[in-house]
Amino acid sequence: MMPQSRSWKILIFLGAGAVLASASQPALAGTFTVVDGRADNEIFEISRLYVDEQLAATIRLDASAPQRAVHVETAAGRINHTYALCGEITIRTPDGRTETHEVNGGGILHHPEGRTLNALGTRNFTEFYLADPEDPSVVERQPGRSEICSVPTS
Repeated sequence: MMPQSRSWKILIFLGAGAVLASASQPALAGTFTVVDGRADNEIFEISRLYVDEQLAATIRLDASAPQRAVHVETAAGRINHTYALCGEITIRTPDGRTETHEVNGGGILHHPEGRTLNALGTRNFTEFYLADPEDPSVVERQPGRSEICSVPTS
């Protein structure tokens, strides 16, 4: 009888250790993909994607990398996620000059797991947002600029 009770104590101890180990890292619920591509007059782009206020990806586009796809993991226990897209896009104007525009936008993703979302810019490269070409209800755009994109000045 003694060895059996000792086995239970070892199992309980190992089980508790597994629970503690899993608590230190958030469980992942799923992934979605974000695709970003350069426009014809775009020279360079660097953008940051935040999901649930955490940096999820940094995307750099230029002549040697005109399109990128990044996979984003989402935390378990949530079906809706906030997002923000921030960055700078450098374009060539029709008269040959270059201009750098700050891009900033965000919203809420509804059940994005397994989806492919496109990063899109409008209003002369000043608005930046995600869109699902197959189901517009997945992305809810919020007007205005995202505070997480603000660069601290000091």
